[in-house]
Amino acid sequence: MSDPAARPRLWGLLVALAVLWPLWQGAGVQPGALFDPNNLHVIGGFLAGFLPPDTSAEFGGYLWQATLETLAIATIGLLVAFVLAVPLSYWATSAVREKATQNPVARAILTILRGIPELVWALVFVRVFGLGPTAGVLALGLTYGGMLAKVYAEILESEDGTAARALVRSGSPRALALLYGVLPLASKELVSYTVYRWECAIRASVVMGFVGAGGLGQLMDQAMKMLNGGEACSILLVLVLLVLGADALSNGLRRALDATPAPRAVPWGWRSAAVLLAVSAAIVASWQLLGMDWSQLFTGQAATAMGDFVTGFFPPDTSAAWLWAVLVGIGETLAISVVGTLLAAVAGLLLALPRFREPWNVVLNLLRSVPELVWATITALAVGLGPFAGALALALHTAGVLGRLYAEALENAPPQPAEALRRTGSGRVLAFLYGTLPGAAPQLLAYTLYRWEMNIRMAAILGFVGAGGLGQLLYVNLSLFHYAEASTVILAMLALSVAVDQTSAWLRRAMR
Repeated sequence: MSDPAARPRLWGLLVALAVLWPLWQGAGVQPGALFDPNNLHVIGGFLAGFLPPDTSAEFGGYLWQATLETLAIATIGLLVAFVLAVPLSYWATSAVREKATQNPVARAILTILRGIPELVWALVFVRVFGLGPTAGVLALGLTYGGMLAKVYAEILESEDGTAARALVRSGSPRALALLYGVLPLASKELVSYTVYRWECAIRASVVMGFVGAGGLGQLMDQAMKMLNGGEACSILLVLVLLVLGADALSNGLRRALDATPAPRAVPWGWRSAAVLLAVSAAIVASWQLLGMDWSQLFTGQAATAMGDFVTGFFPPDTSAAWLWAVLVGIGETLAISVVGTLLAAVAGLLLALPRFREPWNVVLNLLRSVPELVWATITALAVGLGPFAGALALALHTAGVLGRLYAEALENAPPQPAEALRRTGSGRVLAFLYGTLPGAAPQLLAYTLYRWEMNIRMAAILGFVGAGGLGQLLYVNLSLFHYAEASTVILAMLALSVAVDQTSAWLRRAMR
């Protein structure tokens, strides 16, 4: 008896191959480059220099200062983002409106802020304010301000707004209705997401150092350019410990929040006071460490310099030749993101299998702790400059992320189908393929789409270290002060980000 689903599966496979083949070619996948004698000699010599790590007192001082600077940039950057997000989320949310209508102007601003990667903002601000943490703080503030505001608005809208709307109808100002009618219900989730974003900001502050925005990233960039493996190894070890420590702290705080009942009013007590005091102390210490003179940002000279810089981006270059180059860059960026995500999905699923999970946990933590841009500097040595290096960098980092998420999804899958198959004599492999995997498949696919959505933004900036795509076009043209051409690339990045958001949302709706 024939399988009625065989023909649709075959057609689906053929369509997938027809779509993936040009993307595979566009990503410049050349497995042989991994075994090229010249590349092996370069990467072998570099990795051999990793041991022993540089533990000299002089470098240790630089490393300690860079670590503190990374934490300070993440903390102050998130503070700036929070200051932006509060009014923007209030402006954008429909939580206390009688009709659930969203403000289109506010939503457009949020799309622009979060649609342009923080590394692009950092590169732009470095050109205006020079090297140092100022560019990193401002870049984090803008991108994360858009992210926080969007999620804050959605969290507020997800709560029951009946009481708040009743307050508005009785004459209370909209802000007070939101404060007393919705905020108490949403406070736990708002705090949890803010803590999670601080953890992400630490990784982002490392990445921005590659364009001169200070911290561990700037130190890592110098070590990689000098092929100093000992220094690079020490930085990577500190980076992994820093990310894992922030991850543990963030998860601990979120678990503590989840364990507390939802309050009827904004909670306040000695614990809240202690947390607020600790956060305030961290902000003050970070501010003093960075030594930023914010008054210089609001002088007439600074305004003139910024105005002159911004006007150079308009009008964007719309010549046919440049638009074609940007279109090729979009295709390359898309190919890098798809190939990197697919490779990561395969590796992540293998590492998430119960048999391999425990011994490979350390590998998963290492893969996801090292940012994609750091991986790209290493893969560029292994396979040479170009999109293949970018796809490998995405695959390495994303395999660590997806491996962890896939493991949780497989653990939460219903065990009954697999147990029933094993009782009928099926082996472990068949029980997994036909019992466990189908139950977890929707969640696995959702995680993969979510990471692809993030990876395409990252693929757009991996070119900053020579990994192709739109990032390479942007980096080269900003370095040459070709701002009109750079403006077109930034607009392409924004359009690509919006298109991916919409596509991913449509695919998730289609899976429900």
